Amino acid sequence: MTNREHEIYDVVGIGFGPSNLSLSIALEERARDEPERALSNHFFERQPRFGWHRDMLLPSATMQISFLKDLVTFRNPTSSFSFISFLHAAGRLSQFVNNQDFFPTRQEFHQYLEWAQSRVAGRVSYGSAVTSLRLAPVDPTARPDRLRLTVADVTGQVSRVVEARNVVISTGLVPKMLDGVTSDERVWHSSEFLQKFRRMDPRELRRVAVVGAGQSAAEITRFLYDELPHAQVSAIIPSYGYSIADATPFANQIFDPRAVDHYYFGSDQTREAFWRYHRNTNYAVVDDEVIRDLYRRAYDDEVRGVDRLHFLNLTRVDAVKRSGAETRVLLRGGPGGEKDELDVDALVCATGYDSMEPTGLLCALDEHCLRDEAGRLRMERDYRIVTTPDLPCGIYLQGGTEHTHGLSSSLLSNIAVRSGEIVDSILARSSGRNDKRSMYARAAGGVR
Repeated sequence: MTNREHEIYDVVGIGFGPSNLSLSIALEERARDEPERALSNHFFERQPRFGWHRDMLLPSATMQISFLKDLVTFRNPTSSFSFISFLHAAGRLSQFVNNQDFFPTRQEFHQYLEWAQSRVAGRVSYGSAVTSLRLAPVDPTARPDRLRLTVADVTGQVSRVVEARNVVISTGLVPKMLDGVTSDERVWHSSEFLQKFRRMDPRELRRVAVVGAGQSAAEITRFLYDELPHAQVSAIIPSYGYSIADATPFANQIFDPRAVDHYYFGSDQTREAFWRYHRNTNYAVVDDEVIRDLYRRAYDDEVRGVDRLHFLNLTRVDAVKRSGAETRVLLRGGPGGEKDELDVDALVCATGYDSMEPTGLLCALDEHCLRDEAGRLRMERDYRIVTTPDLPCGIYLQGGTEHTHGLSSSLLSNIAVRSGEIVDSILARSSGRNDKRSMYARAAGGVR
């Protein structure tokens, strides 16, 4: 145990992807503007360094949102942490403007995120996994006002214990594989694509297949076709073909900050309509440019008499059988649901993600967290879990709130505003705290 065993913070963040990075910046800017209301804070991230979908930073992949939907701009357009500030610091603002494009490459946006996190990295512990979350012990006559977090290092050994008055959980989405299929050296989930691809000798990849109908599936299919000119590339698509993402102005309003209120305070019928009419803005859809690129490649092959790119439409994977370097994919497809088999050297499952589920992390605290009739966590509008009255500490979620806050809950679109709302909520709830105690915590740098 380190000598920092008794650290106490106003806010502790679990996970440090873009959401909690945005929160860290919001906390810093609020402390700068209102130093008398500064909130001590620290973040823990299990990865050894900052990274956001590193294994999907394909050379030609672009962001699907405007650069203005960065970590800060919708909350504070004058912030020095904006994407524009990053471009200025990198010395390529004018070149970016000359592109006349609202959508930077994913690689450039990742550079922006790394640049932003480097400015707040002093409040982040990488290689640190929060393994348990429970009430901090207090005098039996007092009501608990802090949570105790146990933190393990990369070896799994407990390295640190901290306490927090508020916790913000943002551990990210969970990769989802095909039923009964596990990832290995020849079967990959899209979230690990580039690292697995780079381990292979490209000459060994003569038959590859990609499962899925969304953006990642289409981008990986295009990448494999371009990078492996000797290979047969099969796209296994459950629909009749790729569906276009609706990025038109009216549909895009679904990601506006005010849409969160419309969803949260809406009726069941209103919420159902959000999903029914607007799933095609984000789920199992592909950008028009990528669809046209792939169709053009397939057509050019046909003109040249080349048979390399195959689209297996209306096709689902029944099972995957592995034997040594051999991978056999059992398929059911076509209008009649005929069975077929496909032997491949690598299979990529671009099969999406499950929502963040914090139950395992909450442990015994889960009994204080209220749920709805469907067993889902009840949430306040400020992204705080509704808890029993005997738990005054704030437990906030950045992710896993699609059922209460709508389509943008796990996306970048509303990240800046959401972080600001969480900071506002914590400040409002802590305003009644004993002034002397708050003053002492600030004077001690948030640690005592």
